[in-house]
Amino acid sequence: MKLIEGNAVVGQSGGPTAVINESLVGVIQGMRRGLRGAGGVQKILGMRHGVNGLVKKDVVDLTDTPDDVLERVAHSPAAALGSSRDKPDKEYCLRIFRACEELNIRYFFYIGGNDSSDTCRIVNELAKEQRYELRCFHVPKTVDNDLPVSDHTPGYPSAARFVATAFMCDALDNASLPGIKINVVMGRNAGFLTAASVLARQRENDGPHLIYLPEVPFDTETFVADVDRIYTKLGRCQIAVSEGICDASGQPIAASLMKTGQTDAHGNLQLSGSGALGDALAELLKDKLIRYGSSGKPPRVRADTLGYLQRCWHDTSPVDRREARDAGLFAAKMAESGDMDGSVAILRTGEMPYTVSYKRIELAEVAAKTKHFPKEWIVGNNDIGEGFLRYARPLVGQLPAFERI
Repeated sequence: MKLIEGNAVVGQSGGPTAVINESLVGVIQGMRRGLRGAGGVQKILGMRHGVNGLVKKDVVDLTDTPDDVLERVAHSPAAALGSSRDKPDKEYCLRIFRACEELNIRYFFYIGGNDSSDTCRIVNELAKEQRYELRCFHVPKTVDNDLPVSDHTPGYPSAARFVATAFMCDALDNASLPGIKINVVMGRNAGFLTAASVLARQRENDGPHLIYLPEVPFDTETFVADVDRIYTKLGRCQIAVSEGICDASGQPIAASLMKTGQTDAHGNLQLSGSGALGDALAELLKDKLIRYGSSGKPPRVRADTLGYLQRCWHDTSPVDRREARDAGLFAAKMAESGDMDGSVAILRTGEMPYTVSYKRIELAEVAAKTKHFPKEWIVGNNDIGEGFLRYARPLVGQLPAFERI
């Protein structure tokens, strides 16, 4: 089939990850090996700060970027081109489409999550309406691991590795100077990243002792009773809490406990950049558990919000790094067909040894959709089962082994 002749553009969107640049380099390398060599692509352009830069014609020519530079970029965390939180509507996408026309872009690659895939879908539909030949490809990325169809999403294994090791170290700290410790983990709607804290358990009574996901309604009185039970038994308690926990009515606990709170560009209560949820839960425990302290004082309670370190820490999962690159390469390979658009899905094909395959899926299968943590992996209201451990262990890689006396 005759290839469309023109330029290609690639951008990064949403929250960065530790391996998002692997996908960027995969797309560039794939373009060089395939479409550019075949005469389909003249230039490979990079959008500065996603589609926000594209509509402003703020692009960088990546066509001849030296391979050694690309490899250093690939091994650097966060979005090398800059990212964007813009959530384009149809009018915004029309501006994106017009920019593609002006720059003679015929291949559009967008590395991101749910909203990024929806942007690809809308731009693709506009191009078809205008009878403009434009191929749109979504390359998956998110630390939340909440994209449907795929077994897991690039970015998640490395973030999960960070969460697991952070809880391992924090659990030793909690045992050294006993008290109650709350760690708030990213995850507004899906609990995959918070669940990764369970990987920290190496011995009996290791933390986290309690794990709360957004998929399970959170009740403050039950929470206090849970902590009371563990603290009575062990004299300490380490807790993993998803930032997106909600009560039975769907009201975010952060909103109900916090007196004030900022919202993001989409009107959502700001969770990841604030320590308010952890502080509010800590104050709740201090107020309810005063019987443990001498002279009526509450037990020692501390809270941390793991924050953006979860998505940019340099100690990446080897599996994640390889698969993120391969997802970009696969997207470029899809473009060589000349007559299709789509998103990349990662499918698990083997357990021992662990293997995956890559599949093209329709943009509509992933666009603006969310996958939730499987109910069968949840134990009660505050724990994670063996099914998740089997799922996650191959993804995060070998974790450190700490000794105790």
